[in-house]
Amino acid sequence: MNNNVLSLRNVVKAYADQIAVNNVSFDVRSGSIFGLLGPNGAGKTSLIRIITTITGADSGEVTINGQPLNHLHPNEIGYMPEERGLYKKMKVGEQLIYLARLKGLSGKDAKRKLVYWLEKFDILSWWDKKIGDLSKGMGQKIQFIATIVHDPTLIILDEPFSGLDPINSNLIKDEIYQLKQKGTSILFSTHRMEQVEEICEDIVLINKGRIILYGNVKEIREQFKENKFNLHYHGSMPSGKYPEGFDILETSNDGFTFKTGAGTSANDMLRFIMDQGVSVLQFNEVLPSLNEIFIKQVSLSNE
Repeated sequence: MNNNVLSLRNVVKAYADQIAVNNVSFDVRSGSIFGLLGPNGAGKTSLIRIITTITGADSGEVTINGQPLNHLHPNEIGYMPEERGLYKKMKVGEQLIYLARLKGLSGKDAKRKLVYWLEKFDILSWWDKKIGDLSKGMGQKIQFIATIVHDPTLIILDEPFSGLDPINSNLIKDEIYQLKQKGTSILFSTHRMEQVEEICEDIVLINKGRIILYGNVKEIREQFKENKFNLHYHGSMPSGKYPEGFDILETSNDGFTFKTGAGTSANDMLRFIMDQGVSVLQFNEVLPSLNEIFIKQVSLSNE
């Protein structure tokens, strides 16, 4: 049984003389939150347009739940573009019903599901408000509901938290987690690495149309670790006295950050500190953030 909701194999897309997507292959596991990352102009939007059938690939293969991508698949996908597409002169209720009907829901089912979601977000009173009278954050909630109302198996969110305050960001984040728990797959495209680190299980990093990093977030952070450690202690340690073979990066009143060198291990430092007659309060390895890895890998691929 295929455990991937989405698979791309050797996908290529060119516009005139520019290759936007260059031989890209990756899988999005069913029921997972997957990050599609890359700087501006990397090819993320081109990929999303191919997956949502807005445009077609020049070559390669895209499958949804093991079936070659076809004109029926958009009804199984919910897509929230970065450029929100709501009609400002329409009222919230009629706009949402219109968009739900486009996804194949009957008028009756559309209204029932929309009332459920608007009540869940405590915004049923917005039904007769004009879209143009909503704040950016309010409009974002409406767009999110329009994206998920037809119970898609794959949801594509392009910068879903942009313009949202922390409370509404957490509201949308909670809904993303709940949808995942129900088996929905989420493809999440953003520039904000701290959000990716928090909610994504797997990522693909694209630059200039090519994949430069792909895999599990935890494994990627492990892969790029630099033998860097934090140590905090209680007590007084002889000032500036550290064993040879270690690079001391930062110091404070109750601890320091260090890197191991050739022939040394973190345990050697731990033993040394304990021999100084101080109590170790905290000792942990420092893994690089996704943001640090992102910057480094994009810089390398641009050389």
